[in-house]
Amino acid sequence: MTDANYVQLQELDHLFRKLVRKYVKERDKITIEGITLPGVMILRQISLLGEQRMSDLAEQLDLSSGAITAQCDKLEEGGYAERIRYKEDRRTIYLNITEQGIGLLERYHNIGQLNMELIFRGFSQDEVTQQLHIFRKLIENVEGMSEQIMSAVVVNDKNEQSTDESSPNRESDQAVAKHRPAQPQTQQSKNDHFLSY
Repeated sequence: MTDANYVQLQELDHLFRKLVRKYVKERDKITIEGITLPGVMILRQISLLGEQRMSDLAEQLDLSSGAITAQCDKLEEGGYAERIRYKEDRRTIYLNITEQGIGLLERYHNIGQLNMELIFRGFSQDEVTQQLHIFRKLIENVEGMSEQIMSAVVVNDKNEQSTDESSPNRESDQAVAKHRPAQPQTQQSKNDHFLSY
């Protein structure tokens, strides 16, 4: 890897994380009749597929169990959705949309389209097609990332524990180096400095 490539990857990593943070920050500012955009997404999912287990909604919408519970609490408090427990399995909680929730979706039916148009405005059809390819590849790359990084950490920890006092870091440094690309030494300007791990 050349110095120029490494600097570009640093910038790409920085911009990717900045995009995710900025999107979540902007998304969480949006409330419609007291319901945040993720809450509207939950209602939309239920309206399309029928009542859903809360655990399935969390999986489908990439929300943590805590986040899905908080969203469902808001939806239920507002009268937009209702939790359902069946006698056969009292432990499994389903969420269904109410008439009031259907009304909210009808009143704001264009929110999803507006959201997409704002995010991807100014992109040509070719650029949209290219981004589809890039995002699919990124999702594939991110899958299992935590396990790969944690295995490198475990190897490092084991090597640190097994090294003697005369060379405390030599083997662990070599083990970790096997799991990451070499970082070229570059002379970067202040504008080229990107926050990393």
